[in-house]
Amino acid sequence: MAAPLSVEVEFGGGAELLFDGIKKHQVTLPGQEEPWDIRNLLVWIKKNLLKERPELFIQGDSVRPGILVLINDADWELLSVSSRAASPQPLLSQLLGWNWEGSPEGLPLSSAPHQGELDYQLQDQDSVLFISTLHGG
Repeated sequence: MAAPLSVEVEFGGGAELLFDGIKKHQVTLPGQEEPWDIRNLLVWIKKNLLKERPELFIQGDSVRPGILVLINDADWELLSVSSRAASPQPLLSQLLGWNWEGSPEGLPLSSAPHQGELDYQLQDQDSVLFISTLHGG
């Protein structure tokens, strides 16, 4: 069983308005059978912190496009590259999340945005920052 984790969750760029205007939340995630990852954290945030308009923050099982995610001040897209580094795919395809295996012309067969990012396993004292780049007008 995974132990409880203490994690700082922060919202910026207007995203904090969906969370009663509170930018920083120091949260304790309860112990559970499987380790905490970003996918589970988003479910927890939706149930426990999100106060209004979930469609502006969540899309499917990830954040909606236009929300940047930083884990310990690093873009979550960069964190997932190391988990794919052993792959023979070209680095650019790894960065873009493309699957090149089985493609006769070397064209990407599929793209799974946020797949590796959602699988990042949280550690005690991690900091997760969500920044909205969407602005009304």
